[in-house]
Amino acid sequence: MNARPDARAFEATVARREVLSAHLVRLVLTGLDGFASTGVPDEWVALTVPGQFQTRYYTVRSWSPGELVLDVVVHEHGLVTEWAQGECVGDVVGVSAPKGSFELPDGSSWVVLVGDLTALPAVARISESTDLPVTAYVETPDGPLDDYVGVPVTWLPPPAPGESALAELVAGLEWPEGPGYFWMAGESAQMRAIRRHLRHDLGMPSSAYDVMGYWSGTRGRQSRAVDPRPIYEAGRAAGKTDEQIWDDYDAARGGGSRG
Repeated sequence: MNARPDARAFEATVARREVLSAHLVRLVLTGLDGFASTGVPDEWVALTVPGQFQTRYYTVRSWSPGELVLDVVVHEHGLVTEWAQGECVGDVVGVSAPKGSFELPDGSSWVVLVGDLTALPAVARISESTDLPVTAYVETPDGPLDDYVGVPVTWLPPPAPGESALAELVAGLEWPEGPGYFWMAGESAQMRAIRRHLRHDLGMPSSAYDVMGYWSGTRGRQSRAVDPRPIYEAGRAAGKTDEQIWDDYDAARGGGSRG
């Protein structure tokens, strides 16, 4: 089993902070000597903020040499939320080496992206990385954020604060013709239900989808606290199926996160 990435492998400074919506804050980090993107469009990093030893995982919205952009969902409580809502410009943070999981199968003719606000940075970046037709659905309390994504998005309100109805949405989707790829992220229980639907009801092979739990509704909305990559690699080394690996990830989150 590979070691969990060192959240303090790279030191960065918060150069700018920008409010994108009521629940989305952009942090622009500089420094990061030696940092290199994987190029995988849903790549994430572990972020350690001042005064905290625990890390939280965030999608890399963009990277150019010397400048890393993270768009952070803020809510009532959380390790990073309280810090990101304050005067954080000038603070020094720890950032891990990036990891990603998006892998478009050869021969794909379409991409469907579904997620809530926590998935929006990955939805935007994935849509920018492919020339294939993209269909996107995003559940957010902040209303349409059309300027954020370069493809048309169906914007959906959540049923209530801290809740999601994405499983119901996916169950009613009309799928494009031909082979393609489905990527989704959001609340963990919803992701587990969706994975079962894809596997059992639709018979989709695991190579045709990636469904990730980013937060657990049983604990309140929170960002990823467990990096899925070491669990995935350990499961592969042990000869486990993808579904068994996702179960291991759920257990690591105490019932929540990826899938």
